[in-house]
Amino acid sequence: MKYLEMHEEHLLSKKPLQMDILIVKKLRDIKIKKTIGRMFRKHNIIEYKSPEDSLSVNDFYKVYGYACIYQSNTDRVKEIDPEELTLTFACSHYPRKLLRHLETVRGMRAEYQGGGIYYLKGDPIPMQLLITPKLTYKENYWLQSMRTDLQAGEEIRKLVREYEKHRKSKDHAAVMDLITRANWKQMEVEKKMCDALKELFAEELKEADSRGRTEGIEQGIVRGKREMILAFLKAGAGIDIIKEASGLNEEQIEAIRREMN
Repeated sequence: MKYLEMHEEHLLSKKPLQMDILIVKKLRDIKIKKTIGRMFRKHNIIEYKSPEDSLSVNDFYKVYGYACIYQSNTDRVKEIDPEELTLTFACSHYPRKLLRHLETVRGMRAEYQGGGIYYLKGDPIPMQLLITPKLTYKENYWLQSMRTDLQAGEEIRKLVREYEKHRKSKDHAAVMDLITRANWKQMEVEKKMCDALKELFAEELKEADSRGRTEGIEQGIVRGKREMILAFLKAGAGIDIIKEASGLNEEQIEAIRREMN
């Protein structure tokens, strides 16, 4: 006992234990077709690392420990069946040090499933690793967009258009906030471009109004808007910007676009 130090109690955390992870519960009779959900069972614990963070050895053991606490912190024994647990780790960077540790120390191996998904084999709890930039674009659009290298221009405009479809969703709002903060510089470039284009072509609207006085209001405005939209399109402006500036719908704008070809 000479070289041993005893601690009767050990405070695990200075704060009340709170799991900063996502827990997704799945109905037993529902089969998930998306590739990232194929291994899901009833209780699925997900750890997401922001684009600037890496997934470390400590992160792995923290989440694994959380899974054990989540399973055991119930009123009845096996109220949560351990066989109904899964772990998902989502990150932007391939965690070489972690995977080397898991292979060397725990005898686990990463098996590539395609599309940025790895299954971590060798543990009783099923686990998967998602490399978000490598996920398939169509099936995992929002997860794949959670990275730091979005491009100003059409990529960000598409993101905004997709968000418009779900803007009342708190989940989509939270994801959009994360993506925006991770790509702030690109978002600023896009915003400045939009503002500059609107200012640049503001004169086109004024000209349309003046034509309205000489050619007839309706005919003059239509002609002026058409010329303004053609200028927007030549400058590479997105549909949303043109719609806002002109008041026309997407079908009308596309009809004018076809005139350019």
